[in-house]
Amino acid sequence: MHIYSLPGTDCTGASGAPEFSAGRRWYALSTLPRHEKAVEKQLNLREIECFLPTYGSVKVWKNRKRVRVVLPLFPTYLFARIDFCERSKVLQAPGVREIIGNRRRPVPVRDSEIEFLRSEFCQQRVEPFPELILGEKVRVRCGVMQGIEGTLVRKNSSLRFVLTVSLINQHAAIEVCADDLEHILEPICA
Repeated sequence: MHIYSLPGTDCTGASGAPEFSAGRRWYALSTLPRHEKAVEKQLNLREIECFLPTYGSVKVWKNRKRVRVVLPLFPTYLFARIDFCERSKVLQAPGVREIIGNRRRPVPVRDSEIEFLRSEFCQQRVEPFPELILGEKVRVRCGVMQGIEGTLVRKNSSLRFVLTVSLINQHAAIEVCADDLEHILEPICA
């Protein structure tokens, strides 16, 4: 992961030639710990489209009172939809650490992953999954999640489909029906 903090907001490089730009794409942003909601607010103030996946959880406080809280699905991460040349505008927001990418440039997140995370289906059934358990690679073959790939695991007596956002190495578990899944055959290397 690298930090991309280039001055200015225009789309020209030092040579005056236009830099890489393919329109607005989704990028994963790394934030300071527990700053996801504050960064979301700052990006909204800057009129930058962003998305913070969340889930509901019931917490029990010391006084034994049960409270429903909304927490980030991927701690220290959120997503922003920007043109490549707008990255400095994002990096200037308080709490943003970096745009996730490789050594050369930020790497966009696939639109299908964001669409799935934003779907009503996902909003109601998703929960964090702390680590990826080695299992079978599967693909959802029908319904709202059609085409999404992940790993199949068991939790109690139900099947769980673990979606991995590989760019940020984060995981989320979703309950699925076994009839909606198909195995992904791994290519055999010669």
